[in-house]
Amino acid sequence: MSAEVERSIAAVWRIESAKIVAVVARMVRDVGLAEELAQDALVSALEHWPTSGIPDNPGAWLTTTAKHAALDRLRRDRLLQQKLEQIGLDLEAQEALVAPDFVDSLDARRNDVFQDDLLRLMFTACHPVLSLDARLALTLKLLGGLSTQEIARAFLVPESTMAQRIVRAKRTLGEANVPFELPPPAELGMRLGAVLEAVYLIFNEGYTATAGEDWMRPALVDEALRLGRMLAELASGEPEALGLVALMELQASRMGARLDADGRPVLLLDQDRSRWDGVLLRRGLAALERAQHLGRGRGPYLLQAAIAACHARAHSAPETDWPAIAALYGELARVQPSPVVELNRAVAVGMADGPAAGLALADAISSSGKLDGYHWLPSVRADLLAKLGRRDEARREFERAAGMTANGRERALLLERARAQLS
Repeated sequence: MSAEVERSIAAVWRIESAKIVAVVARMVRDVGLAEELAQDALVSALEHWPTSGIPDNPGAWLTTTAKHAALDRLRRDRLLQQKLEQIGLDLEAQEALVAPDFVDSLDARRNDVFQDDLLRLMFTACHPVLSLDARLALTLKLLGGLSTQEIARAFLVPESTMAQRIVRAKRTLGEANVPFELPPPAELGMRLGAVLEAVYLIFNEGYTATAGEDWMRPALVDEALRLGRMLAELASGEPEALGLVALMELQASRMGARLDADGRPVLLLDQDRSRWDGVLLRRGLAALERAQHLGRGRGPYLLQAAIAACHARAHSAPETDWPAIAALYGELARVQPSPVVELNRAVAVGMADGPAAGLALADAISSSGKLDGYHWLPSVRADLLAKLGRRDEARREFERAAGMTANGRERALLLERARAQLS
């Protein structure tokens, strides 16, 4: 198989896997089995596409293959009639019995069906029967298309631990007979938080990849935005759902300016703001305004969206209202205490009150040991040390941060900043 075909198949899988799992899960009512059948469709693609060529609609090909496998599985287990009764004689399952190539006749309905199925998959993966960590890991696996290794990096745990967590989560859903459906309105609020957190983790992985040679993974950003918008529509009265959408829209607006002409990362303060996406900026600010008008307090996503809005409203880096950002991070630290939030507050304080004040906060976090292994901590310290003229210390911290990241683009940037301390 050529490297080009392999990359193409991998890209298709990244984009389509969540939809395929969601569609098949609606048929078989088992998330673990649905993922297995989707993987079987991928194996079939790996066997056939190198010789037959990539189909004009690879997503439909994979979906059709997985659905046929699901129907074969149901027939073989003699459970087809029972399953059809359970799901109310699902229309597509009925059509499949009559016309095996029924997927091609459903183009007009496909987008709406996929959206409904993806929402069901999100809420199933984030069911309260699972622990919070298991919900997040399973959602990242099924909806984010992340590998077990990537999810393990995001959670700072060994890959074997994460693999076991995901297997247990799928088994728990099956044993508990969790229905593949949206929660009733009375339960929506209780289950929304875990779903929002999972969507934001998908977005973050797309916005700054934890590993590999790509600084960003735009397909994941697009998927998180789409899922977030769907959730905000479903829960239009929830400020945090709107807050998350606002936050993601505002951050995504910067993506066109986050790489230079040579593909190297460009930090926020150095970005050409004329390259920020005006449509996404307006969408984000509008979502933030709607959330604030609900008048139900400011949760973590709404506060982070307000911080992103401070950057969005500044026409140039020097115009940024850093005291307001530092205050918002202080409020966020009270609402959602976290060493990562404190580290971001250290950056904001360093900009508002000077690098010495920011470094004192960063040093306190370092002394606590709570962010050991988190490469952004030495990176922030290095930046603050450089601003204080402590160049040798800054260089060592930049080098330490470079040795801790698994992203090639990020490593190159950090090493470049380390070398700059020698000049």
